Amino acid sequence: MSFQDDAARIPSGSASPERGSPEHHEPVIPPPASGHGGASGHDRPTRTAALWVAVAVGLVVLVVLIAFFVQNQDMITVRFFGLEGTLALGTTLFIAAVGGGVLVALAGGARILQLRMSNHRRKKAVGGPGTAR
Repeated sequence: MSFQDDAARIPSGSASPERGSPEHHEPVIPPPASGHGGASGHDRPTRTAALWVAVAVGLVVLVVLIAFFVQNQDMITVRFFGLEGTLALGTTLFIAAVGGGVLVALAGGARILQLRMSNHRRKKAVGGPGTAR
């Protein structure tokens, strides 16, 4: 039963109409929902369920990464700004991917910061909630 259904059954004032009067309306109580879930039949996922799914996906990604490292153990020479060294191919590609991810995260973080600052300036100019007058 939803909050609106409960609220509809509560009398709105202290002076309620008599039972036989035309203003009196009996509350409509919906039939109980079939099944074992909520009233709508669609249960929303919980935070714990989302965490479990994230952990499962993370484990699958780790297994794939382990397979990637095991299959790409050939040693290669890497040169970067005058530095030179040898690393396994899988490790080199993983470092490059993580470096690309860091660059994307920095660009995304800068954009989020930019949007938050412009939103803060807009709220301050309009006199939105949280501003002193």
